[in-house]
Amino acid sequence: MTFDVSHPEVREAVRRALEEDIGSGDITSQACVPAELVADGAFYARERLVLAGIELLPLIYQHRGGVEELRLLAASGDLLEPDQPVARVRGRARTLLECERVALNFLQRLSGIATLARRYVEAVAGTGCRILDTRKTTPGLRRLEKMAAAAGGVTNHRMGLWDAVLIKNNHITAAGGVSEAVRRALALDRPVEVEVRTRQELEEALAAGASRLLLDNLTPGEAAEWIRHIGGRASVELSGGITLETVRAYAETGAEYISCGAITHSARAVNLNFRLEWTNSPS
Repeated sequence: MTFDVSHPEVREAVRRALEEDIGSGDITSQACVPAELVADGAFYARERLVLAGIELLPLIYQHRGGVEELRLLAASGDLLEPDQPVARVRGRARTLLECERVALNFLQRLSGIATLARRYVEAVAGTGCRILDTRKTTPGLRRLEKMAAAAGGVTNHRMGLWDAVLIKNNHITAAGGVSEAVRRALALDRPVEVEVRTRQELEEALAAGASRLLLDNLTPGEAAEWIRHIGGRASVELSGGITLETVRAYAETGAEYISCGAITHSARAVNLNFRLEWTNSPS
């Protein structure tokens, strides 16, 4: 899975990250490292992980200049083993040092999401159920984090409030009921998903024409019972506190989808590092 690093949101995220970290200049490198010094460096996985975001490296280095060669040795979605190299770079030592932390922050965060996403996907293998991500992302980094989730094998759910209809409990309250909320949403001429909390809401949503039902905070047994009752009249998404330990039981209920906010909001940053080697001696 290749990241679309040409997207304006991605380019802006990289620009902001570099500006945040470097500011008016890396005073330590300026003081300690000769301007003309050239170095080689390499990024390594330090644990078993699913890589994501490696395609950002060219963009990061382009912002600072002074890089002669960059070789990406793996791609987003690749499963890596400890001490496996993922990229090699040669260029101005000051540039490599300036960009080190920003590059690692992106790689560690995004690869953490991809790694957790892969674990969820593997946990439901063979059930036919698809894992979805959510909008529970770091503000300003949603596009990157959703690309990382996709690199891990999950299916991206809606990018934002603008690209899919999902009627939740507060919409139902504000609209005056399930039927009225669905009736209004159908005017958009696109699929309508509704979160239902009771059997009465379920029947109202189906009668009104909802094509997907979101069942939240049920046990696997309750979910299986509700899905049998639905009987294929709509597709079903399950959500609400579903963990790696319980996700397979939920997938075996017959649900078509399971959404997991933890993939983006609770992923642990994985361990990658950057090693610098001098290729000519400081003068």
